[in-house]
Amino acid sequence: MFTGSIVAIVTPFSNGQVDYQKLRELVEFHIANGTNGIVPCGTTGESPTLSHEEHERVIKEIVDVAKGKVSVLAGTGSNSTSETLRLTKYAKDVGADGALVITPYYNKPTQKGLYLHFKAVTDTVDIPVVIYNVPSRTGVSISPETVAKLAEIKNIVGIKEASGDLDQASAILSLCEIDVLSGDDSLTLPIMSIGGKGVISVAANIVPRDVSNMVSLFAKGEVKEAQKLHSKLFKLCRAMFIETNPIPIKAAMKLLGRLNGENRLPLCEMESANEDKLRNVLKQYGLM
Repeated sequence: MFTGSIVAIVTPFSNGQVDYQKLRELVEFHIANGTNGIVPCGTTGESPTLSHEEHERVIKEIVDVAKGKVSVLAGTGSNSTSETLRLTKYAKDVGADGALVITPYYNKPTQKGLYLHFKAVTDTVDIPVVIYNVPSRTGVSISPETVAKLAEIKNIVGIKEASGDLDQASAILSLCEIDVLSGDDSLTLPIMSIGGKGVISVAANIVPRDVSNMVSLFAKGEVKEAQKLHSKLFKLCRAMFIETNPIPIKAAMKLLGRLNGENRLPLCEMESANEDKLRNVLKQYGLM
């Protein structure tokens, strides 16, 4: 259901407030540049620092601009099941096409707890759900066996697999037919080579056309051309993680004149030495 190049869109700020006009401009930019879907309020969107009101409005603004043009997979996860239910219900009510639901962070639930958490979402809200597995952020990884069990629930349609472990993705695909989306830009092509359906991408914030083309070329069987784009994108994708995401992607957008680069504490501006490295990568790619 959710395939291709899906951008994990940044949340623009101006003087500490969400810049909704800039957000709408970014959505239009993606619609014009081949992005297949948009994830608001994910890790890249700095969801931990958004208020409940901001979180909801960001989803609604993006749905309003994107509806009928590209899919919207709203980030609605939390470490609280009740909060996840509330946000997911809101996303459905305003017209999001699906919900990206992260494994609960900090409280480190068991595999049974993870299963019950996601099941509660699908039992309560009739909306397609993509599980988001990113153990480096959450402190817990959902097992392939738990994913396979959840895949039996009709509303659970995919998983964003951001463990960085190809064996994890392979194990999931060997156990069930759920759609696997790469959660690591540099692993998009490897994951697609074992059966993945695309990527939820950070790099697409600045090179949406190249990410989209790489994914679509591979899907059409034009493997060598896709490999060329993978090689071109590789250093840029890795540079997006020289500091904590989304610091580098916002810094890159600032260097390219597309954003002011503002983050919310506890995230801060990039160290100058790393900014120099990032600038060099952008120049090598041909963006500057």
